[in-house]
Amino acid sequence: MAQLEIAGLTIRFGGLVALDSLDLSVQKGEFVSVIGPNGAGKTTLFNVIAGAVTPSSGSVRFEGREVQGFRAAHMSNLGVRRSFQVARPFASMSVRENILLASAGKPILESLKSLGLRHRDRERTEFVDGIIAELGLAKSAERSAGELTMGELRRLEIARALAGRPSLLLLDEPAAGIGADGIGELAELIRSVHRKGLTVMLVEHYVGLALSLSDRIFVLDEGKMIAQGKPDQVRNDERVIAAYLGKETPRRLPNRSQGDPA
Repeated sequence: MAQLEIAGLTIRFGGLVALDSLDLSVQKGEFVSVIGPNGAGKTTLFNVIAGAVTPSSGSVRFEGREVQGFRAAHMSNLGVRRSFQVARPFASMSVRENILLASAGKPILESLKSLGLRHRDRERTEFVDGIIAELGLAKSAERSAGELTMGELRRLEIARALAGRPSLLLLDEPAAGIGADGIGELAELIRSVHRKGLTVMLVEHYVGLALSLSDRIFVLDEGKMIAQGKPDQVRNDERVIAAYLGKETPRRLPNRSQGDPA
């Protein structure tokens, strides 16, 4: 049984069809990426899975349970956690405090109380310290989030998602603002996260990064699935090349080792 199953998913915003009868499934422990041109519906798909948007029609099943229409807090409690393209930490709090807060898994006002318990809650403290070390944030752990570089903010965003102990991790544009010189290090970090057995879904404009990490790729264009398959199959698919580069452009998508944005 697939961990995530989506069937006939349609999202309408007034007269705009953001997703059009979308079908896909993701197996437990798999790494899949969702790619496509701007406006293809990638982030909308994530918003549905995470509980931020209710489908107009269709079904979403997570671990055998129908969850379409569940709110974000409910999906988070079920094990679906996400990062955001625009980092959203509490700027005045330290890196450690941001991650501790995310680890509480409770409404914000109650979670704030947990910050004062960090010295007495050894299990949680050790868990958060492990995330800080894994994400390369040890040197910045006591700095306020508002002082971080863009690369550190991207790492903190992933760390906050991991703090919720997800079984399905949604990464929305984790390379945004990093630049090509930081892609290789980010790729290795994401690989290390996936090796822990998490199911990972990635939305990414850096096509080479997505190709290098994924077991399978889903390609959206104007809300529709135009291709899916293994990275090599997708990279050479004429429909995908046309969607990204134009029907008259005899180029190909980047190789797996490249991080050039499309």
